[in-house]
Amino acid sequence: MTDNDNGSPSGSGRPSRGDRRQVAREKARLARARQKARARRGRWALIAGVAVVVVALIVGVGYAVVSSVPDAATNPRNMAGNGITIGKGLKLVSGDSTTTSASADPTSTATAGSADTVKISIYLDYLCPVCGGFEKANNDYIKGLVQSGAATVEYHPIAILTNSSLGTKYSQRAAASAACVATYSPDSFFDFNTAMFDRQPEEQTAGLTNAQLVTLIKGVSGITDTDKIQKCVTDQTYAPWVLTATQQALTGPLDGTDVKKVAGTPTVLVNGQQYKYTTPFTNEEFSNFIVTAAGNSYTDTATATPTPTPTPTPTKSSKKK
Repeated sequence: MTDNDNGSPSGSGRPSRGDRRQVAREKARLARARQKARARRGRWALIAGVAVVVVALIVGVGYAVVSSVPDAATNPRNMAGNGITIGKGLKLVSGDSTTTSASADPTSTATAGSADTVKISIYLDYLCPVCGGFEKANNDYIKGLVQSGAATVEYHPIAILTNSSLGTKYSQRAAASAACVATYSPDSFFDFNTAMFDRQPEEQTAGLTNAQLVTLIKGVSGITDTDKIQKCVTDQTYAPWVLTATQQALTGPLDGTDVKKVAGTPTVLVNGQQYKYTTPFTNEEFSNFIVTAAGNSYTDTATATPTPTPTPTPTKSSKKK
């Protein structure tokens, strides 16, 4: 007896040709299925890999953006635009506060200057001897203008001489200490600034230690929150802010003026116009510039208040100790 499909002897135990073809077809089908499965797995793996990369990029960009924004905890209060503005009565000008996580919330007693108030802006380095010369010649005059309400003065402490203090980074530490005072005792800032130049160290010396800075600050009349200021100075809480403020001043632009950037200290602006001084400093030169700059600010305003000509009684300038 033979197999009707392929002529193989029935019961021989060997698969017929038809059986072999069927087995071959099944193997081929299974191979194709495995190939498709591998292809699908490969596509999903590729998609998953791309997704991981995209997520990583998003996270990385997000971190970079967040990292580029200064931490509020390292930014001083009362220094909007990296400067503190002092007005009538030598008090902090109200509305000149930045929002930070600092616990202090000093109360401002001064109001913003009127439209005819002269605005003096000073970019300074507490180690800069030229800054010291400007302060010695003009600090009492500026004090009279500000105290009477004829002017406001905006101080921008920066650190361009950090490497000129035998490795102690005095410029940076001094500016950071100024930020501590601005944060916790802003109404004492004018007198603090005066004291810093009264005790100004010479360039290429170590300058004052943090402990000496704290002692100087505690000796300023009317200073408040001395414990917080001491910790702030000792920890150098605002040292990172000083670096940022300095870089911004050196690269510009400077708001409210055509002066593009700080090229050196002191950089003094009056109503946005730069005071191009000669040395040695004289108060006569600076007071004449004040009157001229103030007058220039009102020449195009039909209803302008007459040019201010404040003449405070001069007093003997403080000498460096």
